[in-house]
Parts: sequence; C-alpha cells; structure tokens
Amino acid sequence: MRIDKYLWAIRVFKTRNEAADACRGSRVKINGQDVKPSRDIRQGDTVVVRKGPVYYAYQVINPVDKRQPAKDVPLYAHDITPEEEYAKLEQPRESVVIYRQKGTGRPTKKERRQLDRIIDP
Repeated sequence: MRIDKYLWAIRVFKTRNEAADACRGSRVKINGQDVKPSRDIRQGDTVVVRKGPVYYAYQVINPVDKRQPAKDVPLYAHDITPEEEYAKLEQPRESVVIYRQKGTGRPTKKERRQLDRIIDP
C-alpha cells in the first residue's frame, strides 16, 4: 500500500496529489524516516505528517487504498498526535507589523523574500 494513497484514503489530505507533494517535500515521515510517495506502509507503522506548524501522528491499523468515509477512518488509523500539537492550533499567530515608507511602490523580489522569511520562518 502506497503512503500517498493511504494518506488520501484516511482523509489527511483532500487529494492524492497533495499527499504526494507532501511526501516529496519531506513533510511525511514513516517511523522517523523521510519517504517518497511510492513507499509502502505496513500495519503498525507510525506516520508523522507536518501540516503548517502542527505535526500529526498516526498509527497504521489497517492499510487501505480506497477513500473512506470520515466515520470509518478510526478503523484504519489511530490518531496518536500529542495534545501539545493541537494546542499550536489554538495559539494566536504573532502579528508582524512591517513598515514600508509610503510611495516606495511594490516590494522587489529580494524584499519579498525577506518579508516571507520574517513572516513564515
């Protein structure tokens, strides 16, 4: 069973393409190792998925390749995400005020990259 199909089937991602992109972008780990979208999963594997600031953790109960209804997801994956990770969702985002002089126009590419680093490290 492919990891990208599994993550799509248990509704971690809306599309299989999103799941594959997350695997390619090193946002998915199986048993602590970065994986490619084609990596097989087995019963008992621990899957960690980073979505935004939160690291979601799942224990594979039963691999499945067809998209499941939300009510059936607990039959295939056990959510073992620590409460501290869910608390990150409740925290208000730091508001960063960036001052630019009036009349300087749009930021250049270089300035845009610098702004992005400040806002999302």
